[in-house]
Amino acid sequence: MLRRPDPDERMDGAVKEEEEDESDSDDFLVAEAAAGDGERPPERRRGRGREEKERTKARERRRRAVTGRILAGLRRHGGFGLRPRADVNEVVAALARHAGWVVLPDGTTFPSSSSNPHPQTPRPAMLAPALSLSPSPSAAPTLLPVSSCAAPPLAARPISRRAGCATALRTTSFAAPRAVPEGAPASPLLAVPVPDDEDATMDGEGGKQTALAPVVAPPRPPPERDFAGTPYVPVYVMLPLGVVNVKGEVAEADELVAQLRVLKAAGVDGVMVDCWWGNVEAHHPQEYNWTGYKRLFHIIRDLKLKLQVVMSFHECGGNVGDDVSIPLPEWVIEIGKSNPDIYFTDREGRRNTECLSWGIDKERVLQGRTAVEVYFDFMRSFRVEFDEYFEDGIISEIEVGLGACGELRYPSYAANHGWKYPGIGEFQCYDRYLQKNLRRAAEARGHAMWAKSPDNAGHYNSEPNNTGFFCDGGDYDSYYGRFFLNWYAQVLLDHADRVLMLARLAFEGSAIAVKVSGIHWWYKTASHAAELTAGFYNPCNRDGYTPIAQVLKKHGAALNFTCVELRTMDQHEVFPEALADPEGLVWQVLNAAWDAGIQVASENALPCYDRDGFNKTLENAKPRNDPDGRHLFGFTYLRLCSTLFEGPNLPEFERFVKRMHGEAVLDLKA
Repeated sequence: MLRRPDPDERMDGAVKEEEEDESDSDDFLVAEAAAGDGERPPERRRGRGREEKERTKARERRRRAVTGRILAGLRRHGGFGLRPRADVNEVVAALARHAGWVVLPDGTTFPSSSSNPHPQTPRPAMLAPALSLSPSPSAAPTLLPVSSCAAPPLAARPISRRAGCATALRTTSFAAPRAVPEGAPASPLLAVPVPDDEDATMDGEGGKQTALAPVVAPPRPPPERDFAGTPYVPVYVMLPLGVVNVKGEVAEADELVAQLRVLKAAGVDGVMVDCWWGNVEAHHPQEYNWTGYKRLFHIIRDLKLKLQVVMSFHECGGNVGDDVSIPLPEWVIEIGKSNPDIYFTDREGRRNTECLSWGIDKERVLQGRTAVEVYFDFMRSFRVEFDEYFEDGIISEIEVGLGACGELRYPSYAANHGWKYPGIGEFQCYDRYLQKNLRRAAEARGHAMWAKSPDNAGHYNSEPNNTGFFCDGGDYDSYYGRFFLNWYAQVLLDHADRVLMLARLAFEGSAIAVKVSGIHWWYKTASHAAELTAGFYNPCNRDGYTPIAQVLKKHGAALNFTCVELRTMDQHEVFPEALADPEGLVWQVLNAAWDAGIQVASENALPCYDRDGFNKTLENAKPRNDPDGRHLFGFTYLRLCSTLFEGPNLPEFERFVKRMHGEAVLDLKA
């Protein structure tokens, strides 16, 4: 396994014990209430039991989210010198040591010999002694009062003991800090829970005042790493999706030339261009119109920029960030009207017209040709038409589109089918061609009854634990579940194998690459549901990316991976319930590719203009102290637009390019 151990998963045992205790208690209360009401139907009693269990699970999820944010804040701002992914035991031990206690390797904890023989309750170093509500002349003005979860209720209304700190936090409103240390950045992590009314600071029974503990501002971030003298990593910039329109014209050519000149002056190595199947072979089979791309490539060559070209066999317009509409070729759409099974299909029979189903890779349903033959003819035509750009080295790489968004994946989370982040998505294997393939696989295994897709896998916006298939201990890990998921992932691998074999023939001697999407949400769960529906068989007990790397190695293709600019901490702060871990996913995929001996490139998943995002990209591009000196062989920036040239964005981007090239910059933050 290449996956790095997840610290937050290591505390699941303790949390799970609490959840089971609460669940048992709830079951007892429900049973007791049912026994006292002899006339209540048994179905209704069982219904109440299920509802109470669901409420208990919801409370537990909220409590885990609060715990995760507390631990994340301590790791990031505690100043304890911990590794970024320190687990809960390491964090608690660091707090105890800062409070003057001794923590042995086996967890035994006791006061140090130099401390008071009757020590008070230990406090972390980041917490000052408790202050009463009365003003103190010695109190530091930069400390921020924050109520402790162990104190009496923060609001006048009673708080359930079972809900604990999570309930206490929900009954408060977060206000901006009254006093912020001079020079410290404003941050939502400095927000202070403030009671809804003045009486909330009084104990509900005796009117006793609650002590408040002040919090010191977080320490400064670590100094920026100096990348001077590190390996040269080329930087490309994606051109707008509609840079060439269906009429074969370069859109806003004069403005594009001006922008490309600025990028060239900033040190950019080249650009990436999508060659849309729907534009080039739009009207009739094997009639290709490359006019617009010839004009565009001529402009790029004159500016002495390199070219990465994407063979885009999908439509544009149905995904996040798509600002133009480019459908599949008209003649393909006409075939789809009479035979909609050429498209991927979900459980409810909805067709996804973004790309063709992999079930027709070897079916002659496209006017006498199979899907892979259509792709090969398109690629071969491009290679012949632009031979001079290959010979002159202007075209440095061909990226082969293998699925939705040009990525190697099923279209499992299509926005036009109602998906919203962080939904798990749905399996896309209900067209008759893939269903026939599934039946053959089940019969070959000797279990014809397995020739079906899961019926308890939820819908596009479900959460894993709300489904019978993806929940902890769910059907995904049953004999049938493992058979189905292995078949589903093998269809993806077989498609990549077929198309890359033909791409290698069409572009012999040229570099080819495949883009793999970074599905980082629900990565911290056991099933990795969002990855499973997309075709990556990567639950916590299996490595789903090494088989992909092996297929790419077979055909000499590089792997282009996304989301290298994302930080797990930021994802937890914005959307904690998604249980996302982009850093863990990037670590796993990059190491799977490097261990397979293939080159790795990357791109950002979301628009990026800030230094934090660029620094994270640099850290992934050139891992610190890698014993083998491994690094990315290229990075592609998403995407050329007017915002890149506004305010400080362009200087920040130019600074990033220099550091990717291994050049020195003078404004490193110490």
